[in-house]
Amino acid sequence: MKRAILLSALLLSQFGTSQLLTTNGQKIINDKGENIQLRGLGLGGWMLQEGYMLKTADFAGPQYKIKEKIAELVSEDGMNDFYKAYLKNGITKQDIDFLAKAGFNSIRLPMHYNLYTLPIEKEPVKGQNTWLEEGFKMTDDLLKWCADNKIYLILDLHAAPGGQGNDVNISDNDKSKPSLWESEENQKKTIALWKKLAERYKNEPWIGGYDLINEPNINFTGKNPNGTDEMSNAPLWKLQKDITEAIRQVDKKHIIIIEGNGWGNNYNGLIPLWDNNMVFSFHKYWNYNNDETLKFALELREKHNIPIWLGETGENSNVWFTELIRLLDKHNIGYAFWPMKKIDNIAGITNVKITPEYQKLLDYWKNGGEKPSRDFAYKALMKIADNYKFSNVEVKNDVIDAMFRQTKEESTKPFKNHQAPGRIFASEYDLGRMGSAYSDKDYMNLWVSDPEKRSDWNSGQQMRNDGVDIYLCNDKITNQYYVGKTETGEWLQYTITGKTDKDYTFNIRYSGSKDSKIKIEDASGKQLATATLASTGGNENWKTTSVKGVHLKKGENKIRVIFENDGTNLNYFEVQ
Repeated sequence: MKRAILLSALLLSQFGTSQLLTTNGQKIINDKGENIQLRGLGLGGWMLQEGYMLKTADFAGPQYKIKEKIAELVSEDGMNDFYKAYLKNGITKQDIDFLAKAGFNSIRLPMHYNLYTLPIEKEPVKGQNTWLEEGFKMTDDLLKWCADNKIYLILDLHAAPGGQGNDVNISDNDKSKPSLWESEENQKKTIALWKKLAERYKNEPWIGGYDLINEPNINFTGKNPNGTDEMSNAPLWKLQKDITEAIRQVDKKHIIIIEGNGWGNNYNGLIPLWDNNMVFSFHKYWNYNNDETLKFALELREKHNIPIWLGETGENSNVWFTELIRLLDKHNIGYAFWPMKKIDNIAGITNVKITPEYQKLLDYWKNGGEKPSRDFAYKALMKIADNYKFSNVEVKNDVIDAMFRQTKEESTKPFKNHQAPGRIFASEYDLGRMGSAYSDKDYMNLWVSDPEKRSDWNSGQQMRNDGVDIYLCNDKITNQYYVGKTETGEWLQYTITGKTDKDYTFNIRYSGSKDSKIKIEDASGKQLATATLASTGGNENWKTTSVKGVHLKKGENKIRVIFENDGTNLNYFEVQ
């Protein structure tokens, strides 16, 4: 009895000094009553892979199909070895330490139910639930790393039993089996899983909330297969209410987060709210960043007097990220960007590097031909799993800068410590907002708002996530990249530290299929030099031209290279 009293006192003490989140009207607050704007990242690609994250989208979108492809090459045992290493390396304490240091205060964990319980068709006893320790242990570890860093962990059921919609990639559902909505057993398993999770984490102050069902997308009565035209959404509201009731049997404290149909945004037919500690989630991709695109969510918040949270967003340019966060800050809306890691990723905070061997597997899966040996395929897969370690990923400092510093200030920062004399690669222009560090005419993807504005922003998909188009370079001297697809009036700014106050010669390494000109100015607009660039006969034919008398002062200089014609490719300039 004495032990029980001491334990209760400890738990009360924990919550008394913790940062436990609850709702208060339209705000999320901590236990001190302070407003908390969740600035988060979704760990997409860890417990659940979509094909595009592993570059298999053309032939294997949902995870079960990816597993089939891998098993075909390395057997079931080999596939299990790969996933064991992949899950071990995918998220570690190093990752969470890094996220906290970058400035994030929350994590959204996209959970795959099959790490926590068996599919209904594999249950030894029909209607019963077998619990798997793997998923719970992964969650326990993640929660500890979050608590150590004082950041919140939001649990998100990303792949529900049977799958919650017709977009099979996001929920890993097999259309040959009954979906979540077609199977009472799957619904009961979903409810039981949430109750099990809530029971386990009910006294954990750094659990930020329970995001019940990610992006439902299903036509109950409407014509659109993804539920965007549903008017009642009755089965969706009933299931989320049933889940809430099961959670509340064991956990009265944590926030419940619900999502609408149509990938999270269709709240038609919403029944009277069934809980007093609830948040509406919405998702936002590929549209303008203005009040109009938030109108439906702001109206929901106002009508029901509960908070809203942008539970998933991303997959766009740095310009779009900065604009969006400034808009959300204005309206006191928290967010979680997507995803944490994927292969060949410029639009996230880390990039997993592809290997030539893995590319051979992708080519075989897509095009056929000679089948790679089991040994070759196994080594290629295990190397990719190893590349998911935080120590092996490429941190994208330009994305982090856009999400944090650039949302508050217009100033620029050097991408690298450039010295004069010295060589400056074109792709290493300053960090900063568009219009401050560079200017580009195609700088974000807005295809949902305007199909004519579908864009890769960085057409070369290399190195950086700004509007600047960066490509792989084959020149004999290179940092691997060049700036290309330039248009008249675009420019790049570089911060250069001069050792002395003097005139320098700029040797410009460039290519292009037609004659062109560039101007060199300082940041105030004072012209320092002009250069005529004669055609090199093609993008891959590199030449050097020189301009003399470019004056740099001792100390910091901010200079701009301005393109006066379309089609100039720039590798580097040597300051002598």
